[in-house]
Amino acid sequence: MGFNDLLEIVGGLGRFQVINTTLLLIPMVFMASHNFLQNFSAAIPAHRCWIPGVDNSTTVHYNQSSLAAFIPLDEDQNTRSCKRFRNSEPLYWKNGTYKKDTEVCKDGWVYDRSAFSSTIITEWDLVCNYRKMRQVAQSIYMAGVLAGAFVLGSLSDRFGRKAILTSSCLTMAVSGTCAAFLPSFVTYCVFRCLCGIAFSGIVLNTVSLGLEWVAPKGRTVVGTLFAYGFTCGQLILAANAYMIRDWRWLQFSVSAPYYIFFLTSWCVPESARWMIINGRSYQALRNLQRVAQINGRREEGDKLSEKVLISHMQSDLNSVKHAHSPLDLFRTPGMRKVTICLMLVWFSTSFAFYGLGMDLQNFGVDIFLLQFIFGTIDLPSKLAGAILMSYLGRRVTQSSSLILAGVALLCNAFVPQEMKMARLVLAVVGKGAMASSFCCAYIYSSELFPTVIRQSGMGVVGMTARMGSMIAPLVLMLSEISPIFPPAIYGVAAIISGSAAILLSETSNQKLPDTIDEVEARSQKKTLKKIIHKEEVPLTQGKTPFHPQKRLLIDTV
Repeated sequence: MGFNDLLEIVGGLGRFQVINTTLLLIPMVFMASHNFLQNFSAAIPAHRCWIPGVDNSTTVHYNQSSLAAFIPLDEDQNTRSCKRFRNSEPLYWKNGTYKKDTEVCKDGWVYDRSAFSSTIITEWDLVCNYRKMRQVAQSIYMAGVLAGAFVLGSLSDRFGRKAILTSSCLTMAVSGTCAAFLPSFVTYCVFRCLCGIAFSGIVLNTVSLGLEWVAPKGRTVVGTLFAYGFTCGQLILAANAYMIRDWRWLQFSVSAPYYIFFLTSWCVPESARWMIINGRSYQALRNLQRVAQINGRREEGDKLSEKVLISHMQSDLNSVKHAHSPLDLFRTPGMRKVTICLMLVWFSTSFAFYGLGMDLQNFGVDIFLLQFIFGTIDLPSKLAGAILMSYLGRRVTQSSSLILAGVALLCNAFVPQEMKMARLVLAVVGKGAMASSFCCAYIYSSELFPTVIRQSGMGVVGMTARMGSMIAPLVLMLSEISPIFPPAIYGVAAIISGSAAILLSETSNQKLPDTIDEVEARSQKKTLKKIIHKEEVPLTQGKTPFHPQKRLLIDTV
């Protein structure tokens, strides 16, 4: 017996699950908006040096031919972004033509504001020598997501899922507002980092609260809905950014809804599974009876008591008398294999996903349209992932989606820059496969980690994912050496982790493990099957005949 049996008594797939999933799903919709926000708030517009005595405002007044007297041209006869002529220096003769010395932009820049009225680039002149600060700002945000995954995962196991979810919603609202309206780049980075911490708190606890209240046969659907919420966020961001061209109001528009979500999060019940294991059986009983009432099973709920709850969870309670720590994720062979393989899966998925998704301007396509395309491709990809998880299982889906993404990105590395359509198609295929991988990873990881350290486990793999997302923008800097490097690195990482996922156990339609012992038993059972398989293969060994009795004995084991 276990918590799944209690959940079946009060209803594992009923009206309560619909209401609870809806309350948890709506805040997830705006999560992607924060992750991909800098595609628009940090977009780099066309720019050139400000020319003293000529430019009296920050808009472009002069056509390219007239600017040639002040700004040098590149090989394609376009004005350079970071150089201007020294007006005080005379012309000199070189290679059959008159030349003039150039200098860096000393008086600022003039920006093309036809697409964006304001970005952090135009606000703080993050161009030319400061161009890399754009990637640094995104990495700082992802560092916050990393810190949140590391800290809030353990805190959720100690203080509960709901408390961390509620506080994270408030943190997201306040920090996002401060990032939008405070005046300096430093404060912007600080509060974006806090937004990243809140991001981890919201995502980790939303997934756990959703899955821990749903019967095993409904977990795939719920997990897929959460993944689709992330997809909708990408589409909403494209629409918001198209309508709001000022980065400050765009930042505020994706942060303000969390003031409302902070209030609605109080309506979400704490996980009864977590309450029972942490000695709060009376509160768990009340929550289960409330669920039974909403699902139309009041009579079954009234029959429950604290003794019934404890009897169902007795084996789990006996195993959690001692405190658990993140070190338990590596202490035993079964947990160690699960943790390391999932760390590889999450790292490479996030690494490639954000490396590709944060480089939209590199494809030479309208950035609003490309964000919409990248968001739309997630719809069929995650549906395909959900179908594959249901029919082929989690392990095959996780491995195949990563390998497909890796192959697409690796091929993209060697397609010439001039073949924009081919590069775009390969990028869309890779993005879709990684979206499917993310969809599977959330469900698969929640099913592999036991309840006693599920949040710690999700926090650790989430931490590795954020390491990937934090490093991904920095890898984009290698494109200055060669455009082949970034997509090739992303592709190889995805292929390696897809191969590692094959080593994990299948969890489709199985009950959630509550203890570390259950994970070890599952791992040993898989090992025993391998031993049995090896014993059955040789019909004869040398001159020794095969004994049917021996095979019968092994099969009985």
